[in-house]
Amino acid sequence: MGFFSDFKASLMKGDVLSLATAVVIGAAFGKIVTSVVEDVIMPIIGLITGGIDFSQKFISLNGVSYPTLDAAKEANAAVITYGNLIQAIINFVIIAFFVFVVLRAAEKARKKEAAAPAEVPGPTTEEKLLMEIRDAIKMKM
Repeated sequence: MGFFSDFKASLMKGDVLSLATAVVIGAAFGKIVTSVVEDVIMPIIGLITGGIDFSQKFISLNGVSYPTLDAAKEANAAVITYGNLIQAIINFVIIAFFVFVVLRAAEKARKKEAAAPAEVPGPTTEEKLLMEIRDAIKMKM
């Protein structure tokens, strides 16, 4: 029973829970970014480039020319889908940008916290007592 209780204690540590939360949020964020790239950015880029659909950009490795990516896949042709690579690169750049923005904001918050002046602690009870004794001695002299 000691193994399972140790395992449970290890899972309940704050670091593991924080990591699990980050993974779940990261996966959801990745889906959002993928949707933004595929549904918003790529159509705009396609419009700018004259209606090019990057998801249909491929190179057939068997030398045969296929009209669409689906036709090439149906013929079981080996293809390099460089359009998907372009979308993945755009996804990466967007995610990296947002991670940079979040880390930069966290660093600025940390610097503000460190720059805040620390309160000078008041005298301890012993110091107060010593000051009273000092003042009492001064009054007697």
